[in-house]
Amino acid sequence: MAKKNQSDFNFERALENLEEIVSSMEKGDLTLEDSLKAFERGIKLTRECQAALKDAEQKVRVLSKDNGETEEMLLEEKE
Repeated sequence: MAKKNQSDFNFERALENLEEIVSSMEKGDLTLEDSLKAFERGIKLTRECQAALKDAEQKVRVLSKDNGETEEMLLEEKE
């Protein structure tokens, strides 16, 4: 999968699109073909969102380490 330019990706817009896809599929008015297309688009958006979240998490870890915190301290705070 080709990596998209981060400046082109809008996380909030992708989530809105996912919500619209889910809503239209839940209504049950789509044809089988349209449902498959919507599902495929939803999977693509989900993967892009997951990648963006992973990148953001990595940046937070790097910045936190730069500020003297260890990864273990961050994990303890989550619990």
